[in-house]
Amino acid sequence: MHHKIEVVIMAGGKGERLMPLTTNTPKPLLKIGDKPIIEYCTDRLASYGIKHINITVNYLSNQIITYFKENNKHQISFNYIKEPKSLGTIGALKLIKNFSKDYLLVMNADLLTNVNFNSIFKDFISKGSDALIATVPYNVVIPHDLVEIKKGLVTHFKKKHSCSYNLNAGIYIFKKDCLDFIPENTFFDATDLIETLLEKGKKISNYQISDYWLDIGKHDDFKKAQEDIKRLKL
Repeated sequence: MHHKIEVVIMAGGKGERLMPLTTNTPKPLLKIGDKPIIEYCTDRLASYGIKHINITVNYLSNQIITYFKENNKHQISFNYIKEPKSLGTIGALKLIKNFSKDYLLVMNADLLTNVNFNSIFKDFISKGSDALIATVPYNVVIPHDLVEIKKGLVTHFKKKHSCSYNLNAGIYIFKKDCLDFIPENTFFDATDLIETLLEKGKKISNYQISDYWLDIGKHDDFKKAQEDIKRLKL
């Protein structure tokens, strides 16, 4: 995989939902156990032979740059893309002019996961997709019986049940030419790019993650990560 794909970690967000923890520390550098969130990402990628990683930065960017200057045990070559303003979860990719490989793996910097990146890439190639979005299953349990009503009359009664959904896991693979659809200097999320590609008739495939995965977006997620890391091998 590492010979065919470029990697970008999106680390420019402000982490407002984790304030005040992120008042003076960028969210990717918040520690889970004994190391920052983003280092779990870089360690995982390095275990698959990745030696060059692009990181998009904005909020408190110098802290992230300094951290990896002083903590680079895998001897990764880091390229930092500084956003002049907030460009969303994927808009900063337009600032990278010379991708040397045909495929691009993009992931958020606030993920804690032991996902198999080789499996994701093989799945993407086998389906002949233009882009791939990784998802995680999410079940919603409705704790009460449901009553269906039509024109003021009860038509049906349903016992408690659950609904299953697929959540965006914040991990994507794109063919390089998909980046042509990202506008210059514009706030643009990964979901905006996916929707644009669908409108253009591009083939978007899905990889459902069955491994451990946690998006550390809120205080409850941060607390859960601190507990989970005690038993996980990441």
